[in-house]
Amino acid sequence: MKKFFNVPLWCTVFLVGVAISFASCKKDNSIADPATEAPTEEIATLEAVHNDADADAIFDDVFNMTGSISTDDAGEELGFGGSLPGAFSNGRDMTTTDSAARCFTVHVVPNIPHVFPKTVTINFGDGCLGRDGKFRKGKIVSIFTAPLSVPGSKVSTTFINYSVDSFRVAGTHITENTSTSNLNGWKVKVLDAKVTNTNSNKWHQWNSLKSITQTEGNGTPAYPFDNVFRITGGAAGSNSGGHSWTSAIQEPLIKKFTCRWIVKGTVKLTRDNREGLLDYGNGSCDNQATITVNGITRAITL
Repeated sequence: MKKFFNVPLWCTVFLVGVAISFASCKKDNSIADPATEAPTEEIATLEAVHNDADADAIFDDVFNMTGSISTDDAGEELGFGGSLPGAFSNGRDMTTTDSAARCFTVHVVPNIPHVFPKTVTINFGDGCLGRDGKFRKGKIVSIFTAPLSVPGSKVSTTFINYSVDSFRVAGTHITENTSTSNLNGWKVKVLDAKVTNTNSNKWHQWNSLKSITQTEGNGTPAYPFDNVFRITGGAAGSNSGGHSWTSAIQEPLIKKFTCRWIVKGTVKLTRDNREGLLDYGNGSCDNQATITVNGITRAITL
């Protein structure tokens, strides 16, 4: 089993931190200002993509935190054996160099090595600026059946008054180690999630099921730079605007340790019988992708 897992597995599965730049603009009778606005239906589909991305990024953050609980925190290694990006980041990962002290506490019950199940509470209190620049409040509570590096282990996480930046978070996040003797893998499920923007009071609900398989680098546990991950699965959601959608990974998403972005793969999002296709490109390591809605393809920067 891999004992070094210092990589954002699917924190960019959809559009984490997306900034949309329009590559083209067509006139349409439903556009209030043809020079600056997309058709109403296209805007609704793009909003669904953003909602999907927000939820994915938030729950990927939970995956990273539960996978980073170490001996220093719990008296034994409960995560993957390395610090993943996020609040637990120690400055050695690829997405941050901030080595400031942690601003949260970790409480373990029972705090006895090798005794399971084990409940771990990460408490951000009334407000905590993480090393990754995110501002978190409240608590996340995780129940481990065994260390996450052990095949068959599970961790189930719920939330108490928890928020990230302007998003209040509810739901259940479950990670299961599905690794075999020669291939690392994880199943990640999100159930009955609700993400509320505390600035606008807009919300979206979300459920997700994805599988992550390490396709390269399994034989070199001490050398992460050859690691490549394959991501499959999908999600479903609805929002306060009255729209619902499903998203499905059509061509498996490919994530390399040496690149912070998804390098290849496509995701189809279907909203109220309308479709959008997100394409991550041909394998090059860059922050560029395209999204096609209603026959119009637009460039996006991840």
